[in-house]
Amino acid sequence: MSKQTKKNVKMINVADKKVTKRIAVAEAFINLNTVTKEKIYKDKIIKGDVISVAKTAGILAAKKTSDIIPLCHQIPLNSVEIEIINKPKGLQILSKCNSASKTGVEMEALLSVSITALTIYDMCKSIDKSIEIEKIRLLSKKGGKSGNYKR
Repeated sequence: MSKQTKKNVKMINVADKKVTKRIAVAEAFINLNTVTKEKIYKDKIIKGDVISVAKTAGILAAKKTSDIIPLCHQIPLNSVEIEIINKPKGLQILSKCNSASKTGVEMEALLSVSITALTIYDMCKSIDKSIEIEKIRLLSKKGGKSGNYKR
């Protein structure tokens, strides 16, 4: 192949990598006012059960990562766990993705928290125009050639 230029795009070849257990944890934070949070937890949002729908969307997003992010490999997910924690200024969203594969699950965890947060935004936007999504980031990863990482 020719020298790589700025215009070239390629999916990394993982054929020679070993299958290892991989875990990634990502987080996002969604700022919500107190009234909105109360309505979420009292099931008073017109579109329905915000927490259940958002978790389901986040799990689906993790499963569809390679369909959404062009250079991500399809990987088998063993589990996706999403936790939504009520905090004073909003909701903290955590996603833990687990796989045994040749490449990491960081993008699955990051996409998962992003879509969970966007789903909450979508379901609550009619009552709260001040919603903000922030701090989408990788908290930790285990496995693979590059080893472990913890923020």
